[in-house]
Amino acid sequence: MPTRSTCERLSRRGAVASRAVAVFPIRVYPDPVLRMKAAPVERFDDDLARLVDDMVETMYAAPGVGLAAPQIGVSLRVVVFDAGEGPRHLINPVMESTSGEHEFEEGCLSVPGKWWPITRPAFARARGLDIRGEEVVYEGDELVGRVLQHELDHVDGIVLLEHLGRRERKQALRELREEAAFDRST
Repeated sequence: MPTRSTCERLSRRGAVASRAVAVFPIRVYPDPVLRMKAAPVERFDDDLARLVDDMVETMYAAPGVGLAAPQIGVSLRVVVFDAGEGPRHLINPVMESTSGEHEFEEGCLSVPGKWWPITRPAFARARGLDIRGEEVVYEGDELVGRVLQHELDHVDGIVLLEHLGRRERKQALRELREEAAFDRST
């Protein structure tokens, strides 16, 4: 999930690991993988650690503040984010609690260049596992809470457009179809 001011700051950060990492193309709506509920991670091994590192690098290169594995075509319950305190990750995340209400202009790497005012709970607490399979909990309000909710939506097959009102969603889908048609004609 990108936010305009945060993206510029985060995109200037360097690699997250000492080994070479891959930057993956980000899947764009209406790619079917974005609408599928992702499978739980069962193996905590070097491949998972590599996936997390690659996702963090892809997130920074995008630039964004969060990325879910389905956004790079991997249907696993893995999310990474950096809300200003360094890269974090959650494997098999579950939203434990939310509270309050906050409206914020929100975008999505899978719906590039589009921003809408979205109302979500102001606070979120999510539990999951780290790359070693140990339990971790992240919580926060404003940006942290919003990023947690946005990325957990992705692993549940929910795209940002589903948070728009009916009229806004119809207009957004119309614009996306027109842009796709234009791109195919050029």
